Amino acid sequence: MFEKIRAIIAEQLGIDNLEDIALSTSLAEDLEADSLDAVEVIMALEDEFGIEIPDEQAENFKTVGDICQFIEENN
Repeated sequence: MFEKIRAIIAEQLGIDNLEDIALSTSLAEDLEADSLDAVEVIMALEDEFGIEIPDEQAENFKTVGDICQFIEENN
């Protein structure tokens, strides 16, 4: 699950080295994702996993681990 999520995040944010993305990686601070980047990542994750991520929930995603936990619990 993490590997797939990491690949999607890397693709959406244009990150070449997957090793730069860990569960503890901060989307805003470490990956410098702005709000538009975050929306694109969320949309790609929704498409990939066939789930809907409410905006209120997405706003709480601070790290890659937060995203993984949500998808594991709701997939």
